[in-house]
Amino acid sequence: MRKCLTAGSHGAFKALIAAQYSGAQVCVLSTPPHFYFGQTGCTPEFLRKFPSGKVPAFEGDEGFSVCESNAIAYYVSNEDLCGSTPEAAAQAVQWVSFADSDVIPPGSTWVFPTAGITRHNKQATEIAKEAVRRILGPLDTHLKTRTFLVGERVTLAEITDVCTLLWLYKQVLEPSFPQAFPNTNRWREVKPCEKMAQFDAKKFTESQPKKETPARKEKGSREEKQKQRKKAAAPAPEEEMEECEQALPCQGPLCSPAQEYLRHAVCGTAMFWEHFGKDGLWYAEYRFPEELTQTFMSCNLITGTFQRLDKLRKNAFAGVILFGTNNSSSISGVWVFRGQELAFPLSPDWQVDYE
Repeated sequence: MRKCLTAGSHGAFKALIAAQYSGAQVCVLSTPPHFYFGQTGCTPEFLRKFPSGKVPAFEGDEGFSVCESNAIAYYVSNEDLCGSTPEAAAQAVQWVSFADSDVIPPGSTWVFPTAGITRHNKQATEIAKEAVRRILGPLDTHLKTRTFLVGERVTLAEITDVCTLLWLYKQVLEPSFPQAFPNTNRWREVKPCEKMAQFDAKKFTESQPKKETPARKEKGSREEKQKQRKKAAAPAPEEEMEECEQALPCQGPLCSPAQEYLRHAVCGTAMFWEHFGKDGLWYAEYRFPEELTQTFMSCNLITGTFQRLDKLRKNAFAGVILFGTNNSSSISGVWVFRGQELAFPLSPDWQVDYE
């Protein structure tokens, strides 16, 4: 089993994430008694294996050892992560170097004082802010026509740059700052499908209307029957309403017509038009058609929106279509909401940008 001694940092994260993607078996030692922050790196045993005393530090099979997060991430990666061609590998190294040379220096100056690592210097912080703004510009431009930094899949470029930007987004970048970099924000939220989704019998069963089964008759004494009658006569306790039911308590259910529509092409369509509320019908268009370039990226936008709004499933129904070709396309569709108003503001889980 390969061992990795590490403290929580963006450098350690990228090595561990690379191992997750490649399937490399890594045992993380980051807590006592295996690892004491500020102490383990100074012990003679540690310095014998890693003379620099740096973490993260990696000990592989047959006594192989290496430190520096980029080296560890490269070692535990596979060909897809490193770049399957010489050109892709060079581009991946380019973006890894970008994180080290362009992002980390100003990012450290800005973040470290907020974490209590260094003293605050207002002038240095303002210079660091402008430097971060300046380096995010080329990154955002590069991502305008791309889903990934290199090729069409996650590489060490993604892993390194996302982990390096993570502490900035978590610690100091207020919502107004990243608004100028929409492509970078979209890129950070991309979650590729590693394995095709399979049919989930449990979820399917839960989505079906429950059939009432008659109570089984059992022989018993007269007293037991009287007790059962009293229980039946007593008012049933009110069930706790789900968040979506609290938001729309007076509206009829939408799931049954939608389910029938999906199951049966003709009968389902008739049932849908018979039961839906016409005041809940809304036409929608994508707000920024000029940003649509590659059609596969536009499809990612549509599927990503539906994934984020999964909890709205029982209260809305939509059909969205991508029209056109690469660099000349548009997205539009129709939404049917439970009720007469847009449901997006009613719950934090349903919120999207719209106007």
